[in-house]
Amino acid sequence: MLSPYRVLDLTDERGQLAGATLADLGAEVILIEPPDGSRSRRLPPFVAGREGDPEASLWFWSYNRGKRSISLDLDDPADQANFLELVASADIVLESDRPGAMTERGLGYDVLSAVNPGIVLTSISPFGGSGPKADWAATDLTVAAAAMVSKMTGDEDRPPLRVPLPQAFLHASAEAAGATLIALHERNRSGRGQHVDVSAQQSFMQATQSMVLCHLYNSPETTRMSGGAAVGPFRIRLRSPAADGFVSTTILFGEAIAPFSARLFDWIHEEGMCDDSDLEIDWVDFVEGVTTGRIGLGEYDRIQDVAAEFSATKTKAELLETALERRLLVVPICNVQEVSELHQYAERDFWRHIECPHVGTVQFPGPMAKFSATPLDVSLPPPAVGQHNNEIEPRVAGERKVAEDAPTAPLSDVKILDLMWVMAGPAASRVFADWGATVVRVESSHKIEGARTFQPFLNDEGGSENSGLFQNLNAGKLGLTVAMDNPEARDLILDLVRWADVVCESFSPKAMAGWNLTYEDLRAVKPDIIMTSSCLFGQDGPMSELAGFGTMGASMSGFYEMTGWPDRDPAGVMGAYTDYVSPRYLEIAILAALDHRRRTGEGQYIDLSQAEASMNFLTPYLLGWTVNGQLAPRIGNADPSMVPHSIHSCSGDDEWVAVACENDEQWHSLCDLLEFPSDWRAADLAGRQVLKEDIEAAIGAWTSTRGGSDVHSTLQAIGVPAHAVQDSTAIAGDPQLQHRNHFREASHGEHGSMWVEGTRFSMSRSADTVRDAAPTLGQHTFDVLEQVLGYDADHIAKLAVAGVLE
Repeated sequence: MLSPYRVLDLTDERGQLAGATLADLGAEVILIEPPDGSRSRRLPPFVAGREGDPEASLWFWSYNRGKRSISLDLDDPADQANFLELVASADIVLESDRPGAMTERGLGYDVLSAVNPGIVLTSISPFGGSGPKADWAATDLTVAAAAMVSKMTGDEDRPPLRVPLPQAFLHASAEAAGATLIALHERNRSGRGQHVDVSAQQSFMQATQSMVLCHLYNSPETTRMSGGAAVGPFRIRLRSPAADGFVSTTILFGEAIAPFSARLFDWIHEEGMCDDSDLEIDWVDFVEGVTTGRIGLGEYDRIQDVAAEFSATKTKAELLETALERRLLVVPICNVQEVSELHQYAERDFWRHIECPHVGTVQFPGPMAKFSATPLDVSLPPPAVGQHNNEIEPRVAGERKVAEDAPTAPLSDVKILDLMWVMAGPAASRVFADWGATVVRVESSHKIEGARTFQPFLNDEGGSENSGLFQNLNAGKLGLTVAMDNPEARDLILDLVRWADVVCESFSPKAMAGWNLTYEDLRAVKPDIIMTSSCLFGQDGPMSELAGFGTMGASMSGFYEMTGWPDRDPAGVMGAYTDYVSPRYLEIAILAALDHRRRTGEGQYIDLSQAEASMNFLTPYLLGWTVNGQLAPRIGNADPSMVPHSIHSCSGDDEWVAVACENDEQWHSLCDLLEFPSDWRAADLAGRQVLKEDIEAAIGAWTSTRGGSDVHSTLQAIGVPAHAVQDSTAIAGDPQLQHRNHFREASHGEHGSMWVEGTRFSMSRSADTVRDAAPTLGQHTFDVLEQVLGYDADHIAKLAVAGVLE
């Protein structure tokens, strides 16, 4: 799909997923490593028996398959000249060094663009390339604390938890791949490149499910809870016992989810494990009943107790089998072994078996999605250090026409029909709206979209126009209300298809067929249409009909089981984790398909399984099993490559700070500040692993008498990574986020204005178009019908009489 493009990848472990994603899409990605190899080659896990071998890091393998490797010393003038020679004919440069490092080498964007005006340079950093925290030392642990993700993860009676593997930088890397393709799209229109600046903090904030808005919405803070989430007055359990482990059981309310909960209790009643009165639970208006006092606050806990007592009598397999039969929101919590053996992924031919030197065939996660016209070839192994030193030649750069006037916005030529719901789909189309695309969102005023019923609520009051989550996911879109179940709605939808470049839907596989709106139906009226279907497990396979949410995807992809303390049941990730990961891959897939269509005129159908796409964030652990037969243990906040590495209590109530040392230099600075014993100061990483409990206790004693911001300021002053664990109040006042204009007060049709998050990256030439919050129900119905489709008053009246318009 991206075969015309050459990418120069200078990143380390903080960005290599971005290049791997572009390589999977067919771009030529050249990994430029130091002569002794990328830092990521020294990260565990390793092939068993080859610990420390730079050619045996399963971490490196995970995010560098399909790339070619050359070795250059970018501090050496001769190699700098060689690099600039490659830049002259490249399209993209990716880098993840500290802000300003490339400029100090004489390789900043100004230099690169002088060599090649069309180059797109994408920089990934912890806090972004400018602002008061741009130069702060950081690790994944401290970025997670700054992004509020830690605050929401873990057990209430223990410190906040890290989600294993460096999730903050994986989010930033996937963000960078999408941002790069947006800049490339703009370059193909204007003829000019630009510098893309990605902040890991802002990227990872997507994993809070918009709870970063609580303070701005005058809504209660959410707090961490093992096996679930505490949201306002509700303690939502997402982990339930099974006879042989755990399952994720989703018991929620509102019109979209009520039928699932009701069917679960029908089954429980049939088995004689609940009262007749439980068949009368008001699943639709339960939240309203609690907030008004009509339903007792303890009723939700009782309901969940009943479900837990029932699930404990069944095995995970029995529960999953019945969930498929009855359409329930119950799935097993899987470890990576169970993930690798699940029939669903094998049936969809997801896994790729790649020959790796000295090991043999290795099972890797496969393509991010299925593309009908351009299937992805994921078959090449990771390279050895400098393997292709003598094979890379500068290309002859094609002549690129520079437009007299730059586009008003990078994606202002893109039109999207959005038929998606809740989070995983709408979060992707929101990015297109941010950067200028016209996005028409279709929903129903009678079957209220689930995201409109999720917290945080404005002033803690429910209502279809009060949800911060809905505002955040749908800012900048045009809202159209249509009765999709009305047969006469089909012609209206097909007219929108004729207008659109891309049609996105996220229903269960049978829904679009039931409306006679399959890809074949759409292609009949618009031959070059791009259609995407994004659902939990994809369009085929034994689990394709299982409707569900990202909580279930996180459970069946391995995220949930790996997050927790070694001496406790899995605490799990917060909420619908795959709903935070998979939108980035949907965005990337659409952008790549648009680029392919621009060059060939060919549209296509994209089948994206949210669970499959999200597994890219787990690949090192999956390889740990498939290569070594080893399951990664739950390790709390520990890290195999860093000591100290933990979250410590501070002087305030539920106040915490993350502290880590990446190297001996940072460790020595910390020892000098805290006056640790000389034998501690002399300890290398292996020695610190032995002393770990004593070291962490000593740091905790020091932090316990200080405020979190005092601790992180003191440690940052000596170059030690640290950050207070932020809640929504702290994050709303974070000077770094204020500098980057992260929170926007956007125009709203009912409330005048509503807060939303801004973009998670910036560009040097192009500005985002975040102005409006989400549409109120049907806010733009007549604008779309009259101005987009050109319908006259008689046509609109006929639709209204037929009940098509809601």
